[in-house]
Amino acid sequence: MKKVINIIVLVILVLVAASCDRSKRAPNLQYMPNMYEPVGYETYGANPNFEPGMEERLPVTGTIARGAEFTFEYDASIEGYELAKINLKSPLDLADIDAARSKSLYTIYCASCHGTKGDGQGDLVKNEKFLGVPNYKDRDITEGSIYYVLMYGKNMMGSHSSQLTEEERWQVTAYVQELRNN
Repeated sequence: MKKVINIIVLVILVLVAASCDRSKRAPNLQYMPNMYEPVGYETYGANPNFEPGMEERLPVTGTIARGAEFTFEYDASIEGYELAKINLKSPLDLADIDAARSKSLYTIYCASCHGTKGDGQGDLVKNEKFLGVPNYKDRDITEGSIYYVLMYGKNMMGSHSSQLTEEERWQVTAYVQELRNN
């Protein structure tokens, strides 16, 4: 019995040693080789995954191409802020301002810090996540300065230009002006 076990162990060792010899064998096959060796396609070039003509499709209307510059005539500086405060006026007239929509946008993007009344007592301020959020009535602000701050941010407030379109920023500006005047 001992002899049979020794022979089996010896056969297993020979098989293991033979399986480790790679000099005579071809390399292993890869399962799903594209995961290991991805195929790069040229931007706007031919791609076999799309039917002909699909690669030339235009982007969605209203989108700004990556790397494209958004033209805003006031630069991100103190001087730009002061110029916007004095000169920048809303292109929307009273008929274009949608009170319900502007209130909704304000509630989504601004009320958590500035409060629903614009008094600087939003939920984040009440929970002491941010401190020193100003009351709109205590500030010397104009529609130009409000839009500028939405565009670039100021102090602890970050820019909202990536979340709001130009028209939406003007809607929020109109609502902030309404809160300030009430």
